[in-house]
Amino acid sequence: MPTPNDISGLLARVALGDRQAFDLLYQNTSAKLFGVALRLLKDRVEAEDVLQEVYVKIWQRADRFSQSEASPMSWLIAITRNHAIDRIRARNTAKKTVSADMEEIAELADKAPTPEANVIAGSERRKINECLDRLEEVKSSAVRGAYLEGYSYQELSDRYKVPLNTVRTWLRRSLLKLKECLSE
Repeated sequence: MPTPNDISGLLARVALGDRQAFDLLYQNTSAKLFGVALRLLKDRVEAEDVLQEVYVKIWQRADRFSQSEASPMSWLIAITRNHAIDRIRARNTAKKTVSADMEEIAELADKAPTPEANVIAGSERRKINECLDRLEEVKSSAVRGAYLEGYSYQELSDRYKVPLNTVRTWLRRSLLKLKECLSE
């Protein structure tokens, strides 16, 4: 298993157009990113398509990764997660059934450990949990729900019975506090 520094180094080389680094990055991260896509899409063929599109994005946008802002795997997982969610939205728009959209999105949350949770291992996981424990309980729970369990902002808004913008504010401020805590 490559270290975060190894992956950061590969991303830096990919940003310079190094195809060998891109191959190594793919070999070291594709299984985890495929798991994220598959978990969200629940369709192997569609997850494979998303994974291919994600690596095209990574090739084109590797220069946007900033090691000071996020761990490299978190950045890659976020790209994959966002692309898979975009695919779900596009699929649902094509169906033009708003009620079916909400039912499908509600089924995305899974109580089992997610690929994101499995990626955060060892000392990183311990540090993140310590930092999450420093947050207010409801905000810590919201962050875990959004970024580790896959709940949408709307689902969190419904769960905590607060406006959608309040959930967004909680998450944004909590992430800033986590970033500050992790950099200590």
